[in-house]
Parts: sequence; C-alpha cells; structure tokens
Amino acid sequence: DPRRMIIGDDGGAQVTYDGGETWTTYHNQPTAQFYRVVTDDHFPFRIYAAQQDNSTIRIQHRSFEGAITDRHWEETAGCECGHIAPKPDDPEIVFGGCYGGFIQRLDHRTGLSRVVSVWPDNPMGHGVEGMRYRFQWNFPILFSRHDPDVLYAGSHVLHRSRDQGESWEVISPDLTRNDTTRMGPSGGPITRDNTSVEYYCTLFAVAESPRTQGVLWAGSDDGLVWVRKGEGASWQNVTPPDLPEWAQINALEPDPHDPAGCYVAATRYKSGDYRPYLYRTRDYGNSWTAITTGIGMEHFTRVVRADPDRQGLLFAGTESGLYVSVDDGVRWHPFQQNLPVVPVTDLALKDGALIVATQGRGLWIMDDLTPLRIPGLVKDQPGLTLFPPRDVFRVPGSATPSPAGAGTNHPAGLRALFHVPKEWEKDTFDFQILDAKGAVVRTWGTHRKAKEEKREVAAGANHFSWDLQYPPSQGFEGMILWWASLDGPVALPGTYSLCIIHREDTLIRPFRVLPDPRIPHDSVALEDQFRFLSEVNAKVGEAHRTLGEIREIRQQMRQWMARYEPDSLSDSLKDLAGRIDSTITLVETRLYQTKNESPQDPLNFPIRLTNKLAHLNSLMRQGPYRPTRQAVEVRDALIRDIDACLADWAAVRTGDLVRFNRQIREEGLDVIRVKPKP
Repeated sequence: DPRRMIIGDDGGAQVTYDGGETWTTYHNQPTAQFYRVVTDDHFPFRIYAAQQDNSTIRIQHRSFEGAITDRHWEETAGCECGHIAPKPDDPEIVFGGCYGGFIQRLDHRTGLSRVVSVWPDNPMGHGVEGMRYRFQWNFPILFSRHDPDVLYAGSHVLHRSRDQGESWEVISPDLTRNDTTRMGPSGGPITRDNTSVEYYCTLFAVAESPRTQGVLWAGSDDGLVWVRKGEGASWQNVTPPDLPEWAQINALEPDPHDPAGCYVAATRYKSGDYRPYLYRTRDYGNSWTAITTGIGMEHFTRVVRADPDRQGLLFAGTESGLYVSVDDGVRWHPFQQNLPVVPVTDLALKDGALIVATQGRGLWIMDDLTPLRIPGLVKDQPGLTLFPPRDVFRVPGSATPSPAGAGTNHPAGLRALFHVPKEWEKDTFDFQILDAKGAVVRTWGTHRKAKEEKREVAAGANHFSWDLQYPPSQGFEGMILWWASLDGPVALPGTYSLCIIHREDTLIRPFRVLPDPRIPHDSVALEDQFRFLSEVNAKVGEAHRTLGEIREIRQQMRQWMARYEPDSLSDSLKDLAGRIDSTITLVETRLYQTKNESPQDPLNFPIRLTNKLAHLNSLMRQGPYRPTRQAVEVRDALIRDIDACLADWAAVRTGDLVRFNRQIREEGLDVIRVKPKP
C-alpha cells in the first residue's frame, strides 16, 4: 500500500497511512532520543531530560490517575541537547543548556525566562577558535549537592555562579588537552557545521562529591580526568593511565559511600573503538581499576551510576543496553529485563527507583530496586523470601492498562516483592496485613474463592499489592447502587506489617504508611474520616446481611408452603405466613430498591436506605478531610431509619418466625411431604 510510509529523522520516526496527508506525532509513540536525565525533590519527583530535535521535558514519575499522560509533562528550560538543572531547594526554578553556550533560567510559576549564559557571544559560523569559552553541544550544568545556591557550568574551564547566573567566575584552569589542531571549523567541504555542536577540547562531564563539599571531578571530551579535593585546592590530572588517548569522558560518578572514590565511563566509538571503558578509583584517582568484566566487547559504555543505599551496587548504560554489578564492578550482568535493546544514554537513581534515558525508545523506570539492595542473590536463598516492603504514601492512583500515547503508572499503595521456589508454586499461601497492634486488617489467600480475597502465586518473583483500603462493606449478587461505594476506608498513616503464611513458616515485614506530602497532615481529621467511613460501611454491611437473611427465609417459607395443598394448612398458619412475608418484604423494600435490574433503573425507581448511606461513603472519602457536619447529620438520620427496619426484622425473627415453627410442630405437619398423583 503506497499510502503507508515511515519517515525516520533527527527527532525520531513518524507514520502515515494516507500518503502523507496526516502523520503520527512524537507524543503518541515512544521513540524519543534523550540525552542526560536528572530528577528533582518535588512530590511526586519529576524527571528532566532533553530530547533530540524536540523540546526538553519534565515529567512526573507517577500520576494520581490511571496512567502518565501528556497532562503530566511539560517543556522546561534549555533545548534539545542540553543538561538540565532544577534548583535543589526550589524545583520550580530550572536551568537548561543549549548549543552555543546558551543557558536559560526558567521560572515555572510565572513562565518567565531569563538568559544567564556565561559568555553570551553568538558563535554561529565560527570554529571553536573563535570562542572565548569552548562550550560544546551537551556541556555540563549542575547544582552543588551541598549548597543550593551554587551552580556549575563547564566549557573548557569550570564556571561557578552563586547568584543564579547573574554573574559567573572561573574556578579551574583549562582542563582539556587544548590541542589547537583540533579547533578549526567542522564539516565541509560543501557545507560546514559551525553551530558549536562539533566543538572539541571541551569539558564533557562534571560532578561534585555527594559526601564532601567542594570535591569536584571533571572529564574532557579529549580524554582527561581531573579532581579538586576541596575549596581552594589545586586541580590534579588523574587520568587512568591505561585509558587510550582521545577517549571521551562521558560520565563521572563520585562514590556516594567513599569520599575518595569515583567511577568513570568513557567511549571511543568516534575512533572506531567500540570496547567498554569503565574505571573505579578509591584514592582520588591516584590509582584506577578497570571494571568491564561481563560487558560485551562491542557494548561501548556511556554512563555508570552507583546506588546511594547499597555500597557496590552499580548500573552501567551501554550502546546496546543495561548492565548491573553487585560487587562494585568486579563482575557485570546483563540487566535488560523488558527494556528494549537500545542505546542507554544516561541513568539516574531516585527514591529506590532507576530511571533510564534511551536514544530512540524514550524514558523507562524500574520502580523498586529492593531485591538488588539485599546482599546475596535471590537464587542463593532457600525457601520463601519476602523482601522488605518500601514505605508507601497515602495518595490516590492506580496502574490501569495504559492507553496509546501514555506511560505506565506507578501503582498506589503497597507493592511488595517475594520469591517462591519452583517446587512450592502449587502450595497454599495466606497473606495478611496487620496494624501496629497486630490486629488483622485484611486477609487474602491462594485458596480463597471470593475474588477480592484471591491471590495467585507463581514460581520465582512475585508482587503483592494492597491498595491501603480496609475490607469493603458487604454487597450481594445483582446489587445495583447509584453513586455509592462499598469500598473500605483507607489505612491511616502509621506502621503496618505484611505477613505471608506458608505451611509452618510465617514471614513478617513491617512498613509505614506515610501521609500525603503535598498537604498539611491533620491526624485528627483523618481519624474522624476513618471512623465515619467505618461506621457507614458497618451499617451498610449489616443491612445487606439482613437482606440476605430475609431472602433466605422467604425462599424457605415459600418452598415449604408450596409442598402443601392450601386446604391442608390451618387458616391461622396461613395468616401467620402471610404476615411474616408482608413484614419482611416491607423491610426489604425500605432498605433496598428491589425493582432495580439495570444500572439505569434508579432513574425510574427511587433509591433506598442502603444506597443513600453508601452514597455518603462515596462522598466523604474524597480527600483527607473530616466529614462535614451535615454529612454526620444525614448519616445519623439514615442509620436511625435502617435501625428501625432492622428492629422490625429482629421482631419477626424472634417472634413470628418462632411462633410459625412452633405451630408447624403442634399441627404435626410432615417434614417430608409427598404430593398425591393427579
């Protein structure tokens, strides 16, 4: 079909089915080519990245809806190529870079932008020799990890600003080889490419130690590594001696556990050398160890990152995917999982999650690194393994199947990991959530029949999820309610435990439910809401159980009465049966609209008491607020009416039903009744 075409370009790919009249957009297909990726301290934390030939973005790593859509991301500072640096103490202020040494300060509150370039001299058409400062296409911009007012930018020297780019100072000598033979105009012979994109002898990576303020590392695109051990100290060339010349220092990662440690990722693919180059130092670069064992020989390395929680846990991004090491780089293992085979351009770790920037398949995230943070591999641990659950926030959200053009959301509530040996996958498992006093909040099991209590277990890794809700109120088959909820109240902030029971073994791991960080925490209001919803659900459940009892009694009575010819029963017994049926039918129809057979029937048949009370559950669970005074008054009025119905039922159950059964026995009616043949 010649109307179907695909075009690949500098920003990705687009598809047409109508000969080019309309094309798909970058928004509905995950083909973005990202450069560097960073995060901020907003809740939920946001991911920042620049995408080739498209905008920079910042995107929530999770939403409080069913999926991550374009409503949850926006353009931010800088342009397609640059590093992005959100201000640590105010992430609404973001700095971003672009080619030509351009640096933009963007205030997301107001939308106002300010250019704060180190040296705002337009280099267009000139080779790098025409620039006072050699800024390359993807030059480093970053904030200090210790002082939120200190901003760094790298050209061929390192610049520092203490006033958000109002002014800059140079705090290093030239940290490149400064080879003038490599500074002429680029491109040609027909068209040159002097946009500063191909400038050479520049800084390509800069990082500050997370442990010691003022300890700075810098790497150049012409193969040099430098360290400054503190404010006022001199810069030292600590390039790994066996690193081939002219390698590009693509990433630097100061060790979060060792003040003298650092990791280096370098590439030489531009010279036709596709080998990986990763190094580790533990003495400020006085000595280096190559750490590439296990990585494919043509998987050249772009980035290495160290886990801030577990020492020795490393991740490496290569041209052909992702690797992990649990022994500080002694051995690497492929960590592709479901990640496409794609160049990994950068990695970031935040709140126990790993964020992956790719060149052609967008952004990916692994939400929970807990198993990798436990010493010893899962396969080496016998029996059932329950990993420590991460603390969870009391926020809404879900992980429903993502629509086209949307990202998969982080599920709300608890999401715990456990591992089951293959020989146990057919066994019976029970799961419990316990509160701080050890009381059971909810239970599930592999053998349970109720859908809401059923849990499946497979051999290997399993996820256990809990949406933080207490058990729902009781319903019944065929129940139709209008704008009402039977959901249980959401767990209050506090300490809970996940318990897994298998044979004689019981594994218990505690975790915390944390309040929503976005709003002031009012524990009294949450407790009032929890108590209100619990009381509403308890009364709705009691009423619905009564409906079940009423329907069971009616069915029994009608079946029993149908066994006899009318003239074989006494008039008093028939009158008593009729009175019971009439009374319980009245109770039933006051509690629930029995005419409802489809979801739209409540438009014709007025809803009854349990629907009205369950409606309050739907209303008063919205937001972390105490119930309104009028909601309490409506609840109390409805409960009084329901209690009156329940009292009528209790009177029948303890009065007329008792008399009915007694009269049956007195009249000597047969338990087994065989009707005569006609």
